[in-house]
Amino acid sequence: MGGARQDAAAWADAVRAVSSKRGLTLDPVGGLNPVGGPVALCPGGTNRMTGELTTGFWGACCDADEREQGGFGRKAIVPGAAIVKAHTPDLATVVPIFNVESIERSAEDAVERRSRRRVRFESIDFNKRYIATVPRDHDPVALRELFSPAFIDWITRLPAEVDFGITDSQLFFHWRLRELTQAELEAALEGAAGVFKGLQREMAENGLTTFSPGPWNAGLEPFPT
Repeated sequence: MGGARQDAAAWADAVRAVSSKRGLTLDPVGGLNPVGGPVALCPGGTNRMTGELTTGFWGACCDADEREQGGFGRKAIVPGAAIVKAHTPDLATVVPIFNVESIERSAEDAVERRSRRRVRFESIDFNKRYIATVPRDHDPVALRELFSPAFIDWITRLPAEVDFGITDSQLFFHWRLRELTQAELEAALEGAAGVFKGLQREMAENGLTTFSPGPWNAGLEPFPT
């Protein structure tokens, strides 16, 4: 790759290209929605794209794990990851809070995990790659039932290091960028869509009520009543 400034410029071009191609709203820094409107996703996030990120998946995506790179006079801020979020109160009624994190994490993360209950699955490959947790006062059964063998197999085969889960009734998906390119950003969006659609499908197959995907998942409209 080139210098830090070249990398930052290439990434900005990639984000603009994806936003234009998919008809998304692009904000250099994501703001808040008007008072009384739906809660905005990724407020304060750099390069925020909002809308139908992939076919049938609405949400917002912005830069994450930003860091300064480059030498004197050539420094620039570049992202280490992309984070995608969607409002999912229907999913949160099944599993209010959960985290699935790649094993490759810091010592600080390992200490924080001790306050949570690990959920193990029958897939050896999944358990080797991820640590799934719920708060200690939550029953892990709901999470086990939500992750079908097909979903576990798919998420285990994702090519990048990812984390995902539910917090504050929002689904989050964190994709560590291997390169700062349009193809990498689009892969991150497809990965997030796969998680969203996979979990929604599991809920429907288990007879649980779900909202149809729409702009309400992106904070652009209130949820249907």
